[in-house]
Amino acid sequence: MKKNLSFAVSTLLGTGYFPKAPGTAGSLVSLIPIFFVCFYLGQTGLIFLIFAAFAAGMIAVKETLKHTQHDPGFIVIDELVGQAITFIPVAEILHNNANDWWIYFVGFIFFRLFDVWKPFPIKSVDKKVISAFGVMLDDIIAGIYASSMLYAITYIYVIRFKELNELMKLGN
Repeated sequence: MKKNLSFAVSTLLGTGYFPKAPGTAGSLVSLIPIFFVCFYLGQTGLIFLIFAAFAAGMIAVKETLKHTQHDPGFIVIDELVGQAITFIPVAEILHNNANDWWIYFVGFIFFRLFDVWKPFPIKSVDKKVISAFGVMLDDIIAGIYASSMLYAITYIYVIRFKELNELMKLGN
């Protein structure tokens, strides 16, 4: 029972068993709860989701690793945590707002880019921190990198564009 529950949580209810690119599948499936949490609860709800998924992930991954090698591809709960971190700086923009849906797409792309590319120190963490925390940590760092990029893009295209639009309205 404990093993089955751990595998269910670690694989995001089996998403990690997707035959091609399970990390991408996990990140894509993660957008569903992230969308609803951002839309209805905003940044506070998203931070709660991250802490809850991290806590559940740590427990489940620790148990799952007893039955497999370090960071097997089917563990994708870490994708939920990292993908959610990506949206922290823009969660209030997404709160009660489905019009800026493209932000989810851009955030997904940035997170996958950093998770696959693994720039410093992500690759080192992935190779050297052999534990449930290590499984989670490389995606947390990828999420932090992605959130920085997503914030910059969103700031330029959403916040600045709206300010420019308002200034143009005043000029007419």
